[in-house]
Amino acid sequence: MSNQSGLLRARRFAPLFVTQFLGALNDNVLKNAMVVLLTFQAASWTTLKPELLANLAAGVFILPFFLFSATAGQLADKYDKAALARLVKLLEIGIVLVAGAGFLVHSLAVLFVALFLLGLHSTLFGPVKYAILPQHLKSEELVGGNALIEAGTFVAILLGTLLGGLLAGSGDGTTWITIVGLAIAVGGYIASRSIPIAVPPAPTLSISANPLTETWRNINFARENQTVFLSIMGISWFWLFGALFLAQFPAYTKNVLGGSETAVTLLLATFTFGIGVGSLLCEKLSAKRIELGLVPLGSIGLTLFALDLAFASPATPAAGLGALALLQSASTWRVLLDLALIGIFGGFFIVPLYALVQQRSNPEHGARIIAANNIMNALFMVVGALAAAGMLAAGLTIPTLFAVAAICNAAVALFIYGLVPEFLLRFIVWMLIHTVYRLRVGKLDAVPEEGPAVIICNHVSFVDPLVIMAACPRPIRFVMDHHIFRWPVMNFVFRSSKAIPIAPAKEDPAMMEKAFDEVGKALDAGDLVGIFPEGKITADGNINPFRPGITRILARNPVPVVPMALRGLWGSFFSRKDGPAMTKPFRRGVLSRVELVVGAAVPAAAALPERLQADVTALRGDWT
Repeated sequence: MSNQSGLLRARRFAPLFVTQFLGALNDNVLKNAMVVLLTFQAASWTTLKPELLANLAAGVFILPFFLFSATAGQLADKYDKAALARLVKLLEIGIVLVAGAGFLVHSLAVLFVALFLLGLHSTLFGPVKYAILPQHLKSEELVGGNALIEAGTFVAILLGTLLGGLLAGSGDGTTWITIVGLAIAVGGYIASRSIPIAVPPAPTLSISANPLTETWRNINFARENQTVFLSIMGISWFWLFGALFLAQFPAYTKNVLGGSETAVTLLLATFTFGIGVGSLLCEKLSAKRIELGLVPLGSIGLTLFALDLAFASPATPAAGLGALALLQSASTWRVLLDLALIGIFGGFFIVPLYALVQQRSNPEHGARIIAANNIMNALFMVVGALAAAGMLAAGLTIPTLFAVAAICNAAVALFIYGLVPEFLLRFIVWMLIHTVYRLRVGKLDAVPEEGPAVIICNHVSFVDPLVIMAACPRPIRFVMDHHIFRWPVMNFVFRSSKAIPIAPAKEDPAMMEKAFDEVGKALDAGDLVGIFPEGKITADGNINPFRPGITRILARNPVPVVPMALRGLWGSFFSRKDGPAMTKPFRRGVLSRVELVVGAAVPAAAALPERLQADVTALRGDWT
């Protein structure tokens, strides 16, 4: 059974999922219903133009994210998040009643107050729903949980948008909008009552009411870890990118594709479906771990298919075709395929980033870091909307705008990956494991979640470090032969992973001493260090005698040693079977099965070379 199907049955996740799904659904039902009503019945409400009303409504909804995100983060760190969820749902019920009153007395001002409160509702709930996940889910469940949250959110956006439009267009729309909104809000409150208690990480926190100073403080919390902060930048960029596309769908459908209102729904559904599929696929593609390699894969897909969407857009639109009529055109299918793939790769991009922010954030500041993320998301979306409006006003066509967004996406990706090479490193490793091998990994319980340890393994091929990197959730600093370290192609991987080059004493004693010193510093810093105690790649498939270097390492740093064994790599392209490695490309078929077996950790006092060699030999067994 997958993590995701199990989570949807678990009380520690299912009530939260239902609560957030219904909250996102209600936000979009009420927001879209108001926009549709004010667009098509503007004359009966105000003298303002419909276009101005739509933009004003968007601004009113997003304003609370700037004003109250910092406070929301503080509340979620100080108080039980389950209790806060219930209070937020009670607020939602009140908001629907305010909106109903606005409809009843025909007051635009009251409706805008309700819209502002809806934004406040989302602002308060955001840090709760994301910061509670690491408290209730295991580390291997974070990807699956975030995937479900993201997929559910986008499905709720789609359903809410459609339902809000239908209700606004019905005979007695205002009454039905209130009834349906109230029913959804009550359902969300009922679900929230089953969310388990989440012990607050900072119960003594003093709440600051100043949004400016607290916002800056929250951003500084996020900046304490560069990877976390740049992940937030990546998430915010995705929301800018996605919101830019969503905002253009009505005009793109009408003016470029020549479609009617029903065709807009087709594009929206396709894009949303893609994000949901991509999000749900993350768990399978990442083997239930936070796989950063999916993030560059996602950014590549976003760029390529956004560019193709620009090129696939017809030069001459048809005339007001419905969804079914539009589907008879081959160019429409290419557009829909591009939108679906943009959504799928968007899911690959955003889910690991959310999980990474949750995993690597300081638990005491978790909700406030999520609040900083929400502030940056809102800021990026506003800037993106203004930039898009400016470019369109300057004469750019919508397809050209899509192409510009694609090029900017590539530039943003290269900037982030240049600052944090770990993303590209994981991408290279992930591609290796999913295009050359089928890796099966045993339980990794012996690898400590934090703190120093030495990883040892038999040495079968030139890609052994990459295979172990792909399996281990924590970065490993491998000690490797300096000749291999300097390989032109692989040097980037080894440098990015902070591998430690070493040379034999008879060849370069200074380099050897420097390597041992660097190993000691790495273990002092709490890192994992990986070594191959044989000192060389096997030439016959057998395990060579372990050298005494491990004893010297443990004499300075008496840390646990985790034995591992690679199985199935002997005879591969990168092994030395039947001659030099990488000279016979068809020794083994593509996607050959490989296994990494992990043994129990050995205390430093017992980790003698002979004992460790016997452990690794037993783990490997007869399968080389």
